[in-house]
Amino acid sequence: MVFRPFLFYILLCCTFAQAQENIVNAVEVRGVSRSHPAFVKKLLRVSPGMPLDSTLMARDVTRLIRLPSVSHAAFKVMSSPGEGYTVIYEITENFTLIPFANLFSSSNDAFAFRVGLQEFNLLGRNITLGAFYQYDVFNSYGIGVRAPYLFSNRFGLALTHNNFTTQEPVFFDSSTADYRYNNRGVELMGLYELDFRNRIELGGSIFTENYNYLSGATSPTVPQQLSVDKHLFKLIYRYEDITYFYQYLQGFRSALNFQYVGSSDHNLPEFLIGFNDFVYYRRMGDKGNWASRLRLGLASNIKTPFAPFTVDNNVNIRGVGNTIDRGTGTLVLNTEYRHTLVEGNWLVVQGNVFIDAGSWRNPGGDFNDFTDEGNLRIYPGVGFRLMHKRIFNAIFRVDYGHGITKDASRGLVFGIGQYF
Repeated sequence: MVFRPFLFYILLCCTFAQAQENIVNAVEVRGVSRSHPAFVKKLLRVSPGMPLDSTLMARDVTRLIRLPSVSHAAFKVMSSPGEGYTVIYEITENFTLIPFANLFSSSNDAFAFRVGLQEFNLLGRNITLGAFYQYDVFNSYGIGVRAPYLFSNRFGLALTHNNFTTQEPVFFDSSTADYRYNNRGVELMGLYELDFRNRIELGGSIFTENYNYLSGATSPTVPQQLSVDKHLFKLIYRYEDITYFYQYLQGFRSALNFQYVGSSDHNLPEFLIGFNDFVYYRRMGDKGNWASRLRLGLASNIKTPFAPFTVDNNVNIRGVGNTIDRGTGTLVLNTEYRHTLVEGNWLVVQGNVFIDAGSWRNPGGDFNDFTDEGNLRIYPGVGFRLMHKRIFNAIFRVDYGHGITKDASRGLVFGIGQYF
């Protein structure tokens, strides 16, 4: 009996000593030249004085790989002189000053393109600054800055200014007219990271929309000229649980976008719009990746020729053409298999086969419109990707889609980055 307090003391001392040995003494970041080490450390969950935790270190690595400035990351643990450990994060950086170009056309539409330049790691703090020029019958431009960690390791801002001008088809009474459409405005968004997987964006914009009739059908109920001041409030909620390994992705993400748009003109009345993208990636063997995206969206069901959801090459259905229809509801599934054909130290060549399918609710229609043969579009196709493993988002994309439903078209779609 008299030995029990002594044995308890010995056990307590051994436990304390073991705990002391498993303490993080130092955290090092290696491999960074363009990023500030202090900024990178600010994003890490592991810090000196904490117990070793492999789960936290793995999450830190995933968070680093999600940064535009990071191509790959890993961690290792080394014994420190004396007691404790040093945690080392080894980072392979991306080149982040990236020109980009999107080219798009179809068998029925005029050639259009967008070119621009973006820096994804301004000041070494993962601030994105970019500008673009677009030609799509008319000239357009935009400039924006996005600083997700401006105020802390969770809170930042994004500011953009756009001046879009395009030729847009307007659909009414089974007829079509072409309008010159201009949208000029400024948007400010607050960015907040709730936790490792969840982020929200909240803000709004003020802008002016102009419609000017060019050619085609006319109607007494459809104005030939409009200039409307608008305001918009936006909420975006993102969930992401994806593992990245260069061009291969595994996991799930969801992005909800909800907006209220106010208007000063009854011809373009106020409305609500919301849509959610559900995206799933799965590794298939050593060289394959299956990717799928489901978009569900609804807007206020106003009977207007200027409905918010569009059917478009660059948004949802590859090969369909540039803005060939509009609706107040959308249901789209994109699914494709990507296979690595060639992989070197920096270059990757991928081939892909895909099916894009979708349907829309007509302005003022009902949910039966989603099953209407005239609204259903199915476009299988093939494509390829050229990728640079050390330059962020350096993926040159070419897809060819061929419709198999009623009144289908076909066409090539060019772009930078994966389609989704």
